[in-house]
Amino acid sequence: MSSQTPVAHVAPELPVPEPRKGLRGHPWLTLFSVAIGVMMVALDGTIVAIANPAIKEDLHASLADVQWITNGYMLALAISLITAGKLGDRFGHRQTFLIGIVGFAAASAAIGFSGEVALVIVFRVLQGLFGALLMPAALGLLRATFPAEKLNMALGIWGMVIGASTAGGPIVGGLLVEHVNWQSVFFINVPVGVLALALGLVILKDHRAQNAPRSFDIPGIALLSGAMFCLIWPLIKASEWGWGSMTTWGFLIGAVVLFVLFAVLESRVREPLIPLRMFRSVPLTAGTVLMVLMAFAFMGGLFFVTFYLQNVHGMSPVDSGLHLLPLTGMMIVGSPLAGALITKLGPRIPLVGGMVITAVAMYGMSGLDAGTTTGPMSVWFALLGLGLAPVMVGATEVIVGNAPLELSGVAGGLQQAAMQVGGSLGTAVLGAVMASRVDRDLPGNWQGAGLPPLRPEQLSQASDAVSAGFAPVPKGTPKPFADKIIAVAHDTFVSGMGLAFTVACGVAILAAAVALLTKRGANAAAGAGVGHI
Repeated sequence: MSSQTPVAHVAPELPVPEPRKGLRGHPWLTLFSVAIGVMMVALDGTIVAIANPAIKEDLHASLADVQWITNGYMLALAISLITAGKLGDRFGHRQTFLIGIVGFAAASAAIGFSGEVALVIVFRVLQGLFGALLMPAALGLLRATFPAEKLNMALGIWGMVIGASTAGGPIVGGLLVEHVNWQSVFFINVPVGVLALALGLVILKDHRAQNAPRSFDIPGIALLSGAMFCLIWPLIKASEWGWGSMTTWGFLIGAVVLFVLFAVLESRVREPLIPLRMFRSVPLTAGTVLMVLMAFAFMGGLFFVTFYLQNVHGMSPVDSGLHLLPLTGMMIVGSPLAGALITKLGPRIPLVGGMVITAVAMYGMSGLDAGTTTGPMSVWFALLGLGLAPVMVGATEVIVGNAPLELSGVAGGLQQAAMQVGGSLGTAVLGAVMASRVDRDLPGNWQGAGLPPLRPEQLSQASDAVSAGFAPVPKGTPKPFADKIIAVAHDTFVSGMGLAFTVACGVAILAAAVALLTKRGANAAAGAGVGHI
């Protein structure tokens, strides 16, 4: 296939359901099988955060070590997703999915047996690499197994599993750490992995397009991996380095240079890692941008909600997870319904409506304060879940459905990479917005409460604490002064959080505008008459 051929002219190669013998290749059983594996990866994205304090204490780790436990996983996952998708397109999504399952479960067990924090970090990186094999392969298997008129419903259930697992991580992690130990957070992946492997061996069927890639673009993989690292790493470290530092901007400029070199290379090689012709499809490009903006608003905003619930309201990790159940519940209920709605109406109207609802929820959450009760919080959390459900499903369908079948793995990796970039960008930018508001308001609020003045270094330390919702109360502080410090810290924090949610609301409105450019996948639309399940 020439690299000059527009995506719109690619003859669709939709899989035609064949007579099945036994369980292998059954669409709904395939969905169940891949959902078990995807659940394991999505759960690990949030469950480990609860275990970090216990790991720090048990292994005598530094704060930087603990940060690497999370950052190593995130970096490995983000850098590898598109390449992992290409591996699935080349060798088959069934094979890469099963290898990912085995590797992820083995790395999890190795972490549980590790007695040094350095080993935990190494195996967390391996977890991220194997997790990257799983996610695009799951989408590739669903795309190849389901006929067009059932695909959106399958993606709805797939999105429901990811949403529920991500939001359920703090609850499961809190229960395991509290009642067992931190190792159990990782050991739980072993039986889940064994179940996913057994199901995959029996149920999953390999599908390959006739013109699947036969070679690898090694220079392209190196350039893209370097570019993703230079983009994600400074976003992770921006709060430590500062947005004005040469280190931060050096990495970001390096990312731009590497992305440009990658684009030049991809336009010249015979079998590129990401054929640039994919982006001639306006809906696919819009879906990718939409996924970045959605993740920016959602993950960036949710980052503050955990601090708000635990540090301002004083909830335990388990209680804070339970308070987020309205969000999880609406995503669980809304995702399959969104899939059915998108099948009937196409993705544009549900996507625009979902982002508008998300924007309304973000605006409502900007009004949360230290005295907000569970009822109002639950309303906004539920509305956020309702808005996100059609976006998680619809944007995935737009990206994967508008790519040729032989590039479904790359498209799946692109979708997941867009979420990682958007989430990292949202956390970094909204974190900077929060920090700037705290730095501006804290001195005045502190003075207005009649508290003793702080030296510059004390004020800097207090600002860092308040930006995470902590009240910087020194030991031995008399209760009247301690109460004033707590009130000032919480009021300043919710003011910064309100501004961050207002920015997230604006990003959600921009995402709604981008959603107007989406439409049903060209290949899926062409295959709407494929047989029923």
